[in-house]
Amino acid sequence: MLSDPTSRCVTPWKMSLIKIFSAIYFTAVCAAQDPRNVTGVSPTIPPPSPAAIPTVYDAPVPVLEIQSIFLDVFPSEKVEFSCSIAGSSDWTFTWSRDRQEVQESDPNVSLFAEGSMLKLTAATQTYSGSYNCKGHHKTKNVTTAASNSLGLTVNAYTPKPTLSRTSNFNKMYPGESITFTCVVHGSSGWEYMWYHDGNLIQGKHSTYFIRSIDHSNSGQYHCKATRGKADFYTDKSPTTMLQVSDPPKPSLRLLTPWTNVFENETVGFSCDIDSSDWRITWYQDQEQVLEDYVLVLDMEDSLLNITEMTEEYQGIYACRAQLESRRVISEFSNTINISVYENLPKPTVTVTPGINPMYVGEIVNFTCNVDVASGWTYQWYKDGELLPQSSKTKSITLNLSAVGMYGCSATRGEVTSTEISEEIQQDVIEIPVPSLKATEHWLDVFPGESVQLSCLMDKESDWIYTWYKDGKMIQANNAIYLGLNGPTLTIKSASAAHAGRYTCKGDLKDRPVSSRFSSGCNLTVYDSNPTVTLNQDPDYKVMFFGESVSYSCHIDISSGWEYLWYKDEVELNISENKHMIASVGTANQGSYKCQARRGTNQSPFFATSRTKQLEVQENKPKPSITQQPDVDKVYVGESVSMNCKVQVSSGWEYMWYKDGTQVSTNSSRLSIDAAYLTNSGTYTCMARRNKNTFNTAVSDGRILRISEIPTPSIKLLTQWMDVFPTESVKLHCGMSDISEWTYIWNKDGQKVQASNAVSFDSDATTLSIQSASSFHRGKYSCSGKLKSRSVTSGLSSVLLLHVHGSKPRVTLIQEPGHDVMHTGDSVSFGCHINISTGWEYLWYKDDNQLVESGNNYTITSLLTKDSGSYKCQTKRGMSTVFYSDQSQTARLNVEERPKADIILMTGWSEAFSTDSLVLSCSVPESQFSWNWNYTWFKEDDIIDVPSSEKYTVTPQNDPDQSMYTCKGIRHGRPSYSKISEQFKTKNLLLKRRVLLSISGCIFFGIILVFLGCIILRVVRKPAEQEYKPEEAELFVRMDQIKGLDDEPCPLFQFITDAELNSSSKDNPAEGEENALADGETTPLPISSQDDLAETTESHGASENGGLVSFKQ
Repeated sequence: MLSDPTSRCVTPWKMSLIKIFSAIYFTAVCAAQDPRNVTGVSPTIPPPSPAAIPTVYDAPVPVLEIQSIFLDVFPSEKVEFSCSIAGSSDWTFTWSRDRQEVQESDPNVSLFAEGSMLKLTAATQTYSGSYNCKGHHKTKNVTTAASNSLGLTVNAYTPKPTLSRTSNFNKMYPGESITFTCVVHGSSGWEYMWYHDGNLIQGKHSTYFIRSIDHSNSGQYHCKATRGKADFYTDKSPTTMLQVSDPPKPSLRLLTPWTNVFENETVGFSCDIDSSDWRITWYQDQEQVLEDYVLVLDMEDSLLNITEMTEEYQGIYACRAQLESRRVISEFSNTINISVYENLPKPTVTVTPGINPMYVGEIVNFTCNVDVASGWTYQWYKDGELLPQSSKTKSITLNLSAVGMYGCSATRGEVTSTEISEEIQQDVIEIPVPSLKATEHWLDVFPGESVQLSCLMDKESDWIYTWYKDGKMIQANNAIYLGLNGPTLTIKSASAAHAGRYTCKGDLKDRPVSSRFSSGCNLTVYDSNPTVTLNQDPDYKVMFFGESVSYSCHIDISSGWEYLWYKDEVELNISENKHMIASVGTANQGSYKCQARRGTNQSPFFATSRTKQLEVQENKPKPSITQQPDVDKVYVGESVSMNCKVQVSSGWEYMWYKDGTQVSTNSSRLSIDAAYLTNSGTYTCMARRNKNTFNTAVSDGRILRISEIPTPSIKLLTQWMDVFPTESVKLHCGMSDISEWTYIWNKDGQKVQASNAVSFDSDATTLSIQSASSFHRGKYSCSGKLKSRSVTSGLSSVLLLHVHGSKPRVTLIQEPGHDVMHTGDSVSFGCHINISTGWEYLWYKDDNQLVESGNNYTITSLLTKDSGSYKCQTKRGMSTVFYSDQSQTARLNVEERPKADIILMTGWSEAFSTDSLVLSCSVPESQFSWNWNYTWFKEDDIIDVPSSEKYTVTPQNDPDQSMYTCKGIRHGRPSYSKISEQFKTKNLLLKRRVLLSISGCIFFGIILVFLGCIILRVVRKPAEQEYKPEEAELFVRMDQIKGLDDEPCPLFQFITDAELNSSSKDNPAEGEENALADGETTPLPISSQDDLAETTESHGASENGGLVSFKQ
């Protein structure tokens, strides 16, 4: 509706246009009406004739019927009533339950066909009651009396059917029949659904019959009932279980022991089945057995007894069970085959092993066997006398009294017994004892030597021999070899593990006969091979021409030895244990050894002496001198010694010389306990054999130099002598020969020890203080000590180390020092420390380190993100870095620089009277909104005009219609603003020109419409009354308006055109710009279609001569 605020015109100029269009429209409507169709007098109503007086009838009574069959229902069941008046359909109906009107708003109630059908869901018992209905005429104010009543009963609970069955046996057998019955008590009209294991099966009746049960019918059965058109269902019935099983199979048992029997023996059977309700039937060779004097049936215990067995009763027996009350027969039981023998058998005797004679202690097994039947009991006889044992097998451990003839007989039951078998002779003899001996003449051997022992019996060769050492059986291995069947034991290579007492015994092959142990034999194995000693006299390794030498070979253990001599691995023709060389020459030079041997040629044992090397030299040897310590320079006070040695042979005495003068000593060692400068000189020596007068040549000279001890120098390795607490310091102490010395450090005359704060390198050349403190302040010096000799130098010069009492102070200076800065400003920070040198600088913002490293940090153009806390810190050192405390914090607050803004001062109402635009520049966001001067820019170039807040754009100074910006400038901070956004004058002027063009078109359009309506009214001729063709109606009639309540009238649709509304929605700014200067709005006098219709009708009824706009 137009009166709705959402569709109201939003701008005054549009409202003005609507006023003009409305006036033109109503004028045209009035002008287009035919005067002959307009009347100003109400029609005269004629008086009623007598024939028009109506006849008065009694209102009919509606009839209430039940459509859903049942008036006794259950929760959630559907009920349907119908209410009708015969012969008329001009009625609507209302419903009552127990004189209370039934509400259609009830979710369980539904009315159809003008209320003539009532459908309800009986959700609860509250829907029980007496129902009736009344009729109401559609056009007349007539209401009928209440219809007949129908009582509806809603039960409290959903019914649950009961399920029964004709047979209540726990188990049913295939072929039997069963009937299930499902009943819903207290109601009717039910159809039934049957379920087997939860699956719907066929059947709609209250009974379900299975004529012949099989295994597929096993399972759970239940039912449900349904009735009515809406398919109301009961709860499911209780479940009953149908278990279908095969009839049990009887089990036939033989009560007597044997299925193979002899005549006159007894046989008994038992037929077992799970239940006592079954009757047993017996069968022989598939024919039913009938009771007689021999064959006895016990029906109560299900037994069959044959008291005297004959061939007549031989056959296959079985049984079956029958359940007479239910006509069920089981399958046949298992079968038992009974056979009958005619003659008694004769037993036979076998003996294991079948050897005669046998040795004392052996076990012989006699077996008595009857080839037919089973269940025999056996009796044994020796030399015709009954033995006490009565088993099938008789075992005898032989002794000399077991010699004799053996036989047996067999019995079974009380009536069957065989004759005695054929007899077998058994003889017994004593077991022989083996003899043990060694094949060599000695029983003490050495590691690696071979040993052989033999064990033999006097008779037979079928013995297997077992060897024992110290009572434990010996197994063949890599070191011990046993001959075939073990008559010999050979130790290929004896060791200490083979020493002990050896015995043996024999075991007869394939028979459990073992002899007694033989006599013992003790074998001794030495821990090691014998030592063969080769002696040389004299024992010089090197001999010289003309000297004599003798060799002797000795072995001091065991016996049976022979001796062999070798020179350079070549055997000499000598058999004694001595070898003599009277005068050595070069031909006698070589390696000498001797060897002792014993044993057979097949496995001899050798013991070899160590080799002695005889070297014969023609030239005299020359001794050499070595010095300890072996250094070129010896310091005063050190001890030094020299050794004179002849590198070949032995037995030498020595003589010493200094600068050619003999020194009084005969030792190979010349010692100087404390060297002086006077001990410097050249030393030589000469050697002489101690058992003869053989002299060597004189040695080469050895020069001894004695020097004074040097003093070390000390220096500082770090760059500064003044340090701060926790800072590291390194001092260096050195000699000219650095590698030979270690160093001792002193502070203020006291030795410096390594600690957590003080450490030394490998030779203590460097003293390192990891974390300095006032304790380390003092005078440092050092001394040197030779690494390999007990030589200590004097103290070095003194080096003074100064340690400050606290860390240095760092000062941070900000320039400029404003508390608040603005974006685009420049700021610089300076970090200063006024003590010591070698500093590097670290910068932090909000405790995060920056990449700057100098003592100054400058930000040339600030951003708001540069706000924060700034501080600095210094450090120095390389491997161990020392850090100062951080400076005080400088807080930098960076605010956004205010931004200038351009405002158009020229109003839209002046668009028709001027062609210039006035622009205004301001800084609205600044808290310092006063004292601003403004600079104007056109296309980013400064406009050369006096500083002013306003600037006027005219076609003369801006023929190209450019883009403008401005900036604020002031004294104080901030001193300038940001440049404003660009303002485009070209778009504004274009909008004004378009507005003027549209306004002109609308004005002339209105004039043309108005003139067209007048011309149409003048030239149009009315049609004849009797002939008036149907005209295309420009405007709708009143009856059309009544019939089309939801359609808008053409005027309303035209005024609320979507394009008009969308133009104001899409560009609200443009609408505001084109608003009237005074800002007033006048609402249009436009009403809804219903208001127009009511106004027209009221005027037509109450006023004479009133105009009617639509045809009647």
